[in-house]
Amino acid sequence: MDAAEVLSRLMLAIDERRWSDLGQYLHPGFVCRYVHTGDSFNWAEWIALNESYPGFDHLRVQDLVGGDDAAACRSHVTGTGENGLNHFECATFVRLTDGLVETMTEVWTDVAQSAPGGARP
Repeated sequence: MDAAEVLSRLMLAIDERRWSDLGQYLHPGFVCRYVHTGDSFNWAEWIALNESYPGFDHLRVQDLVGGDDAAACRSHVTGTGENGLNHFECATFVRLTDGLVETMTEVWTDVAQSAPGGARP
């Protein structure tokens, strides 16, 4: 499988809540970094984070590009919160080693955000 196929299958497993399947796509040295918070997660921490994330509803891949050992996708993620359904966008970038995701970088944003004042002409 190329990187785009691995990433696609990984994201589908998350959407379908197949938590025990996530590890088959991850390299033993896996590290995920959240650019927006500075957090880093190893293999076990990242799986636990996804499995226990409060209110998770769905993850739908909107765009996906990739080659042999690198891929990126943009996903729309929904989750329930105090005020109902929340919408997020996530950009995910992966690099494979031996056919498994070794590095992942994610950037999350809340869809309800507005551009800062003065950021538009």
